[in-house]
This record gives sequence, C-alpha cells and structure tokens, in this order.
Amino acid sequence: MPQVKLIRAYDHQKVRHNKGYKILVDRLWPRGVSKSELPYEWWLKELAPSNELRSWFDHQDERYPKFKREYLDEIEANSLSKPVLSFLKNIIKDEDIILIYGAKNEKYNQAVVLKDWLDSNFK
Repeated sequence: MPQVKLIRAYDHQKVRHNKGYKILVDRLWPRGVSKSELPYEWWLKELAPSNELRSWFDHQDERYPKFKREYLDEIEANSLSKPVLSFLKNIIKDEDIILIYGAKNEKYNQAVVLKDWLDSNFK
C-alpha cells in the first residue's frame, strides 16, 4: 500500500532511488543543493510554514509543540490545502508520496507535521 515518506534533501541518492511522487516541502531551496542534484516533481512552497513561523521556530526542539500547532493552523487556513490534498489523494492511490525537506533534525521539522496532516487526511 502506498504511503507518505520523508527524505532529507541532502540524501540525494536516497531521493533518487526511491520510487514515488517527490515533493520538496521547504519554502526556501535547501542550501548547498543544486537543482540538478535533487529530483522532484513539485516544489510545494505554498504550504510551507510562513517565514515568521519558520524564523520563530528556528529548529529549537523545545518550541516544536507550539510550532506544530501553529503550522497546522496555517495549513488549515491556507486556501490551497484542500486542492493539494485532493490532488495528493489521487497520487497516493498508485504510488508513494515522498516529502523532501532540508532540516537537519529528522524528528522535529515541518515535513513531519505535513506528513502527519496528510496521513490523517488520507484515512
């Protein structure tokens, strides 16, 4: 059964060798990664956390619970969230969705929040 997966943008080979619909979910292009190195079908920066929220979070683990709540609120308020969800529901019928992100912390980042949101809405 297809699923939503997370892969760091810096793991070029892992991104390249995983089959699925690849979506970069950062608002900013990952530092030090050339566009030719990173295979992706969609750069979904419109659903990334706002610049204000991203700057406030600053990848500080203790801020993650509040970041997660605020980011989920931003996703729900975003007029693109429903069309994106509808589109991705069709994709996941046939193949994995791979969310590509640049954060160093693999446990506390926006891609984890987005994956959880997608998983809960795909049920």
